[in-house]
Amino acid sequence: MTGTFEDWISIMDQQRSGASQRPASRLAVGVVSAGRVGSVVGAALTRAGHRVVAASAVSEDSRRRAARHLPGAEILSPPDVVAAADLVLVAVPDDAIAPLVASLPVRPGQIWVHTSGALGVAALRPARDAGALTVALAPAMTFTGRDEDLERLNGVSWAITGEAEARFVGEALVLEMGGEPEHVDEADRARYHAALVYAANHLMTLVNDAADQLRAIGVANPERLMEPLVSASLDNALRHGDAALTGPVSRGDAGTVARHLEALAGTDIAETYRAMARRTAERALESGRLKSADAEGLLEVLAHPDKEETP
Repeated sequence: MTGTFEDWISIMDQQRSGASQRPASRLAVGVVSAGRVGSVVGAALTRAGHRVVAASAVSEDSRRRAARHLPGAEILSPPDVVAAADLVLVAVPDDAIAPLVASLPVRPGQIWVHTSGALGVAALRPARDAGALTVALAPAMTFTGRDEDLERLNGVSWAITGEAEARFVGEALVLEMGGEPEHVDEADRARYHAALVYAANHLMTLVNDAADQLRAIGVANPERLMEPLVSASLDNALRHGDAALTGPVSRGDAGTVARHLEALAGTDIAETYRAMARRTAERALESGRLKSADAEGLLEVLAHPDKEETP
């Protein structure tokens, strides 16, 4: 291995102090595999001064991504990628990480990293048991496979999980890539990831469902229509939390919500709208945006239509 733990402390100190000089110690990186995440994180490590020397890529899409983002990498089998690397970046689907790691050769002193948001370092245990330093590093970012993915990593938070020494190395790598370290305990990784999925993936579903409803009534470009409203709502939520809530639920406007449910009856989103409106009402009540007296009629409207009355 070309660097030592002391080198990584030096890297971290330089990043914290804003020093521009790069440390002499650079790592040979192996990427398993060059999918949407692995290719971009590999490119970020290259931009930070490391060398991606090898990558595995089976599909034509992966080979094209490797050629675009990792031009200096030799395309090899996963075992050969590992053999060539000081730092092994495992970027395969979550369920494949543990069995894959268990099947690969490990050189004591290597650094092994995976990029799963939901998993901690337990998935890398075979590598740790064989003498590698292991750390889970997951950027809080979605990857689309487009060129802008790399630039979007600037300033992104990364969940770091590992033992003390590994956390230092993980923090140094994240800072080098222009990210912000966020330490997450092993036991909290699934909850951490669930929160991000709830926000990002479900937001995508909500927006696309809304676009479908507008398209169904003849709106030619629903994305353009919604963009200012949705962008402002997201910005307000991130800046001001529950205090930014507006709309009929926050006003206790049961009549409007009832008309919404009537209009949506029979659509794919009718029950989703009901469930989200109930959750919005709960948050509005808890934050004081909705008064209890105004909530009573609203919650009656939002009760499930098949729910039996309690005698």
